[in-house]
Amino acid sequence: MATAPAYVIAYEASVLSTAATSVIPWAADALVFLGILVTTIGVYGVVRLPDTYARLHAASKMVFLGVMPLLLASALTGGREVIPRVILIAFFLLVTTPVSAHMIGRAAYLRGEKMHAPEGVDESGSGLGGASPDS
Repeated sequence: MATAPAYVIAYEASVLSTAATSVIPWAADALVFLGILVTTIGVYGVVRLPDTYARLHAASKMVFLGVMPLLLASALTGGREVIPRVILIAFFLLVTTPVSAHMIGRAAYLRGEKMHAPEGVDESGSGLGGASPDS
């Protein structure tokens, strides 16, 4: 089996490189659009949901699922110096988002805030679930 000449291999590599560089901006744009869409829906959820627990759920999902596509888009379009920063930011968000959501939820629980959704289930036995929005 004969091997391809060096100029053919170089041409194929340049074609693949050109194809990859033309797709990366489109993928980054799609990721930015996805991140903005998820963040917008999350903000709408924070504004419209009835109680602290539901709002907290929307806010924590918004931070994680809305910011991660934006960070990935930054890593795709940025230079090599951007990638370690994106990794550090993503790691920081992965660690701090659940911790902060837990602490806010715990503070709401300790204050005795009730769930306003009629189908809310209180597994703690403290009588916080299933309250009507009027109470």
